[in-house]
Amino acid sequence: MNKKKGVSYAKWGYIFALPFCIAYLIFMVYPIIYTVVIGFTNMKGLIPPPLDFVRDQAGNIDLFANFRAILSDSMFKLNLGNTFLVWGMNFLPQIVLALVLAVMFTNNRTKIRGQGFFKVVFYMPNIITAATIAMLFTSLFAYKMGPVNDLLKTLGIIETDINFSVSAVASRLIVAFIQFWMWYGYTMIILISGILGISPELFEAADIDGANGWQKFLYVTLPNLKTIMLYTLVTSMIGGMQMFDIPFLYNSNGGDKRSIRTASIYIYEKAFSGSNWYNQAAAASMIMFLIIGVLAVIIFFMLRDKDEIAQHKIERAKEKEFRAEYKRVLKEQKEKAKGGAN
Repeated sequence: MNKKKGVSYAKWGYIFALPFCIAYLIFMVYPIIYTVVIGFTNMKGLIPPPLDFVRDQAGNIDLFANFRAILSDSMFKLNLGNTFLVWGMNFLPQIVLALVLAVMFTNNRTKIRGQGFFKVVFYMPNIITAATIAMLFTSLFAYKMGPVNDLLKTLGIIETDINFSVSAVASRLIVAFIQFWMWYGYTMIILISGILGISPELFEAADIDGANGWQKFLYVTLPNLKTIMLYTLVTSMIGGMQMFDIPFLYNSNGGDKRSIRTASIYIYEKAFSGSNWYNQAAAASMIMFLIIGVLAVIIFFMLRDKDEIAQHKIERAKEKEFRAEYKRVLKEQKEKAKGGAN
Protein backbone atom coordinates (compact mmCIF):
# COMPACT_ATOMS: atom_id res chain seq x y z
CA MET A 1 0.00 0.00 0.00
CA ASN A 2 1.20 3.46 -0.87
CA LYS A 3 1.35 5.77 2.11
CA LYS A 4 -0.04 9.24 1.47
CA LYS A 5 2.47 11.88 2.28
CA GLY A 6 1.24 14.61 4.58
CA VAL A 7 1.16 18.08 3.09
CA SER A 8 2.97 20.70 5.14
CA TYR A 9 1.54 24.17 4.83
CA ALA A 10 3.96 25.76 7.29
CA LYS A 11 6.43 26.76 4.57
CA TRP A 12 3.74 28.76 2.76
CA GLY A 13 3.27 30.89 5.86
CA TYR A 14 6.97 31.74 5.86
CA ILE A 15 6.91 32.43 2.11
CA PHE A 16 3.97 34.85 2.37
CA ALA A 17 5.54 36.59 5.38
CA LEU A 18 8.92 36.93 3.67
CA PRO A 19 8.11 40.09 1.59
CA PHE A 20 6.98 41.95 4.71
CA CYS A 21 10.05 40.83 6.67
CA ILE A 22 12.38 41.98 3.89
CA ALA A 23 10.60 45.33 3.55
CA TYR A 24 10.65 45.80 7.34
CA LEU A 25 14.37 45.08 7.54
CA ILE A 26 15.17 47.45 4.67
CA PHE A 27 12.87 50.37 5.50
CA MET A 28 12.68 50.15 9.33
CA VAL A 29 15.49 48.19 10.96
CA TYR A 30 18.30 49.40 8.69
CA PRO A 31 17.41 53.14 9.01
CA ILE A 32 17.20 52.82 12.80
CA ILE A 33 20.61 51.14 13.04
CA TYR A 34 22.11 53.63 10.56
CA THR A 35 20.70 56.57 12.58
CA VAL A 36 22.28 55.21 15.75
CA VAL A 37 25.63 54.79 13.98
CA ILE A 38 25.80 58.27 12.42
CA GLY A 39 24.88 59.85 15.76
CA PHE A 40 28.45 59.10 16.87
CA THR A 41 30.13 60.19 13.62
CA ASN A 42 31.14 63.38 11.79
CA MET A 43 28.56 62.96 9.00
CA LYS A 44 27.43 66.43 7.82
CA GLY A 45 27.20 68.52 4.67
CA LEU A 46 25.76 67.88 1.23
CA ILE A 47 28.80 65.72 0.44
CA PRO A 48 29.67 64.09 3.79
CA PRO A 49 33.32 63.26 4.50
CA PRO A 50 34.42 59.63 4.82
CA LEU A 51 32.50 58.23 7.78
CA ASP A 52 34.50 58.54 10.97
CA PHE A 53 33.81 58.98 14.67
CA VAL A 54 33.73 62.51 16.07
CA ARG A 55 37.15 63.59 17.25
CA ASP A 56 38.34 66.45 19.45
CA GLN A 57 41.07 68.93 18.55
CA ALA A 58 43.75 66.49 19.72
CA GLY A 59 42.41 63.82 17.36
CA ASN A 60 40.96 61.62 20.10
CA ILE A 61 37.57 59.95 19.58
CA ASP A 62 34.78 61.84 21.36
CA LEU A 63 31.67 59.68 20.94
CA PHE A 64 29.25 61.93 22.80
CA ALA A 65 30.22 65.27 21.26
CA ASN A 66 27.04 65.41 19.13
CA PHE A 67 24.86 64.67 22.15
CA ARG A 68 26.51 67.41 24.22
CA ALA A 69 26.06 69.86 21.35
CA ILE A 70 22.34 69.08 21.17
CA LEU A 71 21.75 69.23 24.93
CA SER A 72 23.58 72.57 25.17
CA ASP A 73 21.62 74.08 22.26
CA SER A 74 19.10 76.61 23.58
CA MET A 75 16.94 76.13 20.47
CA PHE A 76 16.57 72.41 21.19
CA LYS A 77 15.51 73.18 24.76
CA LEU A 78 12.95 75.71 23.50
CA ASN A 79 11.57 73.27 20.93
CA LEU A 80 11.40 70.47 23.50
CA GLY A 81 9.50 72.77 25.85
CA ASN A 82 7.09 73.69 23.03
CA THR A 83 6.53 70.00 22.37
CA PHE A 84 5.56 69.25 25.97
CA LEU A 85 3.45 72.39 26.27
CA VAL A 86 1.40 71.89 23.09
CA TRP A 87 0.92 68.17 23.84
CA GLY A 88 -0.30 68.90 27.38
CA MET A 89 -2.65 71.62 26.13
CA ASN A 90 -4.34 69.27 23.66
CA PHE A 91 -4.24 65.96 25.54
CA LEU A 92 -6.00 66.99 28.77
CA PRO A 93 -9.19 68.34 27.12
CA GLN A 94 -8.98 65.53 24.55
CA ILE A 95 -9.10 62.73 27.14
CA VAL A 96 -11.82 64.49 29.18
CA LEU A 97 -14.14 65.08 26.21
CA ALA A 98 -13.48 61.61 24.77
CA LEU A 99 -14.28 60.02 28.14
CA VAL A 100 -17.52 62.00 28.50
CA LEU A 101 -18.65 61.07 24.97
CA ALA A 102 -17.68 57.42 25.48
CA VAL A 103 -19.78 57.21 28.65
CA MET A 104 -22.72 58.91 26.93
CA PHE A 105 -22.64 56.55 23.95
CA THR A 106 -22.43 53.44 26.16
CA ASN A 107 -25.09 54.45 28.70
CA ASN A 108 -28.05 52.09 28.30
CA ARG A 109 -30.41 54.37 30.21
CA THR A 110 -29.98 57.42 27.95
CA LYS A 111 -29.72 55.92 24.50
CA ILE A 112 -28.70 58.61 22.00
CA ARG A 113 -30.37 58.41 18.61
CA GLY A 114 -28.09 58.28 15.60
CA GLN A 115 -25.04 57.15 17.54
CA GLY A 116 -23.38 55.81 14.40
CA PHE A 117 -23.73 59.17 12.66
CA PHE A 118 -22.24 61.10 15.58
CA LYS A 119 -19.35 58.65 15.94
CA VAL A 120 -18.49 59.08 12.25
CA VAL A 121 -18.70 62.88 12.52
CA PHE A 122 -16.50 62.98 15.63
CA TYR A 123 -13.95 60.61 14.09
CA MET A 124 -13.87 62.29 10.66
CA PRO A 125 -11.21 64.97 11.48
CA ASN A 126 -8.76 62.13 12.12
CA ILE A 127 -8.91 60.95 8.50
CA ILE A 128 -8.44 64.39 6.92
CA THR A 129 -4.89 65.06 5.81
CA ALA A 130 -2.79 67.29 8.04
CA ALA A 131 -1.92 69.60 5.13
CA THR A 132 -5.60 70.26 4.46
CA ILE A 133 -6.35 71.03 8.11
CA ALA A 134 -3.29 73.26 8.49
CA MET A 135 -4.26 75.30 5.42
CA LEU A 136 -7.87 75.50 6.62
CA PHE A 137 -6.93 76.95 10.02
CA THR A 138 -4.32 79.25 8.47
CA SER A 139 -7.10 80.71 6.32
CA LEU A 140 -9.58 80.89 9.21
CA PHE A 141 -7.19 82.88 11.42
CA ALA A 142 -5.63 84.93 8.63
CA TYR A 143 -4.89 88.58 9.31
CA LYS A 144 -7.18 91.21 7.74
CA MET A 145 -9.19 88.76 5.63
CA GLY A 146 -9.79 85.87 8.04
CA PRO A 147 -13.32 84.63 8.88
CA VAL A 148 -12.49 84.53 12.60
CA ASN A 149 -11.58 88.24 12.64
CA ASP A 150 -14.76 89.06 10.68
CA LEU A 151 -16.90 87.07 13.12
CA LEU A 152 -15.34 88.70 16.19
CA LYS A 153 -15.88 92.17 14.72
CA THR A 154 -19.47 91.34 13.80
CA LEU A 155 -20.17 90.22 17.35
CA GLY A 156 -18.60 93.40 18.69
CA ILE A 157 -15.87 91.56 20.61
CA ILE A 158 -13.02 93.37 18.84
CA GLU A 159 -12.78 96.63 16.92
CA THR A 160 -9.63 96.02 14.89
CA ASP A 161 -8.29 92.84 13.32
CA ILE A 162 -6.03 90.61 15.46
CA ASN A 163 -2.88 89.17 13.93
CA PHE A 164 -3.02 85.71 15.49
CA SER A 165 0.12 84.57 13.68
CA VAL A 166 2.47 86.91 15.61
CA SER A 167 1.13 85.92 19.04
CA ALA A 168 2.97 83.03 20.70
CA VAL A 169 -0.01 82.25 22.95
CA ALA A 170 -2.51 82.32 20.08
CA SER A 171 -0.29 80.15 17.84
CA ARG A 172 0.15 77.52 20.56
CA LEU A 173 -3.56 77.52 21.40
CA ILE A 174 -4.52 77.11 17.73
CA VAL A 175 -2.06 74.25 17.13
CA ALA A 176 -3.15 72.57 20.38
CA PHE A 177 -6.81 72.93 19.36
CA ILE A 178 -6.09 71.41 15.94
CA GLN A 179 -4.39 68.42 17.57
CA PHE A 180 -7.28 68.09 20.02
CA TRP A 181 -9.89 68.36 17.26
CA MET A 182 -8.13 65.76 15.09
CA TRP A 183 -7.64 63.13 17.79
CA TYR A 184 -10.49 63.29 20.32
CA GLY A 185 -12.70 61.15 18.05
CA TYR A 186 -10.05 58.44 17.81
CA THR A 187 -9.59 58.47 21.60
CA MET A 188 -13.36 58.29 22.03
CA ILE A 189 -13.56 55.13 19.88
CA ILE A 190 -10.78 53.49 21.92
CA LEU A 191 -12.52 54.32 25.21
CA ILE A 192 -15.88 53.09 23.92
CA SER A 193 -14.32 49.73 23.08
CA GLY A 194 -12.84 49.62 26.58
CA ILE A 195 -16.16 50.38 28.28
CA LEU A 196 -17.99 47.78 26.17
CA GLY A 197 -15.40 45.24 27.34
CA ILE A 198 -16.38 45.71 30.99
CA SER A 199 -18.58 42.90 32.31
CA PRO A 200 -22.28 44.00 32.43
CA GLU A 201 -22.60 42.10 35.70
CA LEU A 202 -20.52 44.78 37.43
CA PHE A 203 -22.96 47.50 36.37
CA GLU A 204 -25.91 45.31 37.34
CA ALA A 205 -24.41 44.76 40.79
CA ALA A 206 -23.89 48.53 41.12
CA ASP A 207 -27.55 49.12 40.18
CA ILE A 208 -28.69 46.59 42.79
CA ASP A 209 -26.58 48.38 45.41
CA GLY A 210 -28.30 51.65 44.51
CA ALA A 211 -25.33 53.38 42.88
CA ASN A 212 -26.05 56.47 40.81
CA GLY A 213 -24.47 57.29 37.46
CA TRP A 214 -21.53 59.20 38.93
CA GLN A 215 -20.76 56.43 41.43
CA LYS A 216 -20.84 53.79 38.70
CA PHE A 217 -18.50 55.90 36.59
CA LEU A 218 -16.14 56.52 39.50
CA TYR A 219 -16.05 53.03 41.05
CA VAL A 220 -16.83 50.72 38.11
CA THR A 221 -15.96 52.36 34.79
CA LEU A 222 -12.73 54.17 35.63
CA PRO A 223 -11.01 51.32 37.56
CA ASN A 224 -11.76 48.88 34.74
CA LEU A 225 -10.53 51.34 32.10
CA LYS A 226 -7.07 51.61 33.65
CA THR A 227 -5.42 49.45 30.97
CA ILE A 228 -7.12 51.33 28.12
CA MET A 229 -6.27 54.67 29.73
CA LEU A 230 -2.65 53.55 30.01
CA TYR A 231 -2.59 52.62 26.32
CA THR A 232 -4.20 55.94 25.36
CA LEU A 233 -1.80 57.98 27.48
CA VAL A 234 1.32 56.21 26.21
CA THR A 235 0.33 56.33 22.52
CA SER A 236 -0.73 59.98 22.84
CA MET A 237 2.55 60.83 24.54
CA ILE A 238 4.55 59.12 21.78
CA GLY A 239 2.52 60.92 19.11
CA GLY A 240 2.88 64.24 20.95
CA MET A 241 6.66 63.92 21.21
CA GLN A 242 6.77 63.21 17.45
CA MET A 243 4.42 66.09 16.56
CA PHE A 244 5.55 67.50 13.21
CA ASP A 245 3.02 68.04 10.43
CA ILE A 246 0.54 70.53 11.95
CA PRO A 247 3.15 72.82 13.64
CA PHE A 248 5.27 72.68 10.49
CA LEU A 249 2.47 73.43 8.02
CA TYR A 250 0.34 75.85 10.04
CA ASN A 251 1.04 79.49 9.18
CA SER A 252 3.93 78.39 6.97
CA ASN A 253 4.15 81.80 5.26
CA GLY A 254 5.27 83.69 8.34
CA GLY A 255 4.32 84.63 11.88
CA ASP A 256 5.81 83.46 15.16
CA LYS A 257 7.14 80.02 14.24
CA ARG A 258 9.43 79.74 17.27
CA SER A 259 6.49 79.26 19.63
CA ILE A 260 5.17 76.19 17.79
CA ARG A 261 8.50 74.75 16.63
CA THR A 262 8.68 71.20 18.04
CA ALA A 263 11.55 68.77 18.56
CA SER A 264 10.69 66.89 15.37
CA ILE A 265 10.86 70.11 13.36
CA TYR A 266 14.23 70.84 14.98
CA ILE A 267 15.52 67.42 13.88
CA TYR A 268 14.16 67.90 10.36
CA GLU A 269 15.77 71.33 9.98
CA LYS A 270 19.07 70.09 11.39
CA ALA A 271 19.22 67.37 8.75
CA PHE A 272 17.55 68.83 5.66
CA SER A 273 17.30 72.64 5.85
CA GLY A 274 20.62 73.90 4.60
CA SER A 275 22.95 72.95 7.46
CA ASN A 276 22.80 69.17 6.79
CA TRP A 277 24.01 68.22 10.26
CA TYR A 278 23.02 64.58 9.87
CA ASN A 279 25.09 63.51 12.87
CA GLN A 280 23.49 65.99 15.27
CA ALA A 281 20.03 65.26 13.86
CA ALA A 282 20.62 61.56 14.57
CA ALA A 283 21.83 62.40 18.09
CA ALA A 284 18.72 64.50 18.71
CA SER A 285 16.56 61.61 17.48
CA MET A 286 18.20 59.25 19.98
CA ILE A 287 17.76 61.79 22.78
CA MET A 288 14.04 62.00 21.96
CA PHE A 289 13.86 58.20 21.92
CA LEU A 290 15.36 58.07 25.41
CA ILE A 291 12.97 60.77 26.67
CA ILE A 292 9.97 58.88 25.29
CA GLY A 293 11.23 55.61 26.80
CA VAL A 294 11.76 57.15 30.25
CA LEU A 295 8.33 58.82 30.20
CA ALA A 296 6.67 55.57 29.12
CA VAL A 297 8.32 53.69 32.02
CA ILE A 298 7.19 56.39 34.47
CA ILE A 299 3.62 56.22 33.16
CA PHE A 300 3.57 52.43 33.39
CA PHE A 301 4.90 52.64 36.95
CA MET A 302 2.33 55.25 38.01
CA LEU A 303 -0.68 53.51 36.45
CA ARG A 304 0.23 49.95 37.32
CA ASP A 305 -2.40 47.83 39.06
CA LYS A 306 -1.24 47.92 42.69
CA ASP A 307 -3.82 45.35 43.84
CA GLU A 308 -2.70 42.88 41.19
CA ILE A 309 0.95 43.45 42.14
CA ALA A 310 0.15 42.92 45.83
CA GLN A 311 -1.76 39.72 45.01
CA HIS A 312 1.16 38.52 42.88
CA LYS A 313 3.56 39.13 45.79
CA ILE A 314 1.30 37.15 48.13
CA GLU A 315 1.16 34.25 45.66
CA ARG A 316 4.95 34.31 45.27
CA ALA A 317 5.39 34.30 49.04
CA LYS A 318 3.05 31.31 49.36
CA GLU A 319 4.90 29.50 46.58
CA LYS A 320 8.21 30.22 48.31
CA GLU A 321 6.87 28.87 51.63
CA PHE A 322 5.56 25.76 49.87
CA ARG A 323 8.93 25.09 48.26
CA ALA A 324 10.74 25.59 51.56
CA GLU A 325 8.32 23.22 53.30
CA TYR A 326 8.68 20.69 50.50
CA LYS A 327 12.49 20.80 50.77
CA ARG A 328 12.27 20.41 54.57
CA VAL A 329 9.97 17.37 54.34
CA LEU A 330 12.14 15.83 51.61
CA LYS A 331 15.24 16.33 53.76
CA GLU A 332 13.57 14.69 56.78
CA GLN A 333 12.55 11.71 54.67
CA LYS A 334 16.11 11.28 53.40
CA GLU A 335 17.47 11.46 56.96
CA LYS A 336 14.94 8.85 58.11
CA ALA A 337 15.85 6.62 55.19
CA LYS A 338 19.53 6.86 56.12
CA GLY A 339 18.75 6.09 59.78
CA GLY A 340 16.72 3.04 58.84
CA ALA A 341 19.51 1.76 56.60
CA ASN A 342 22.02 2.06 59.47
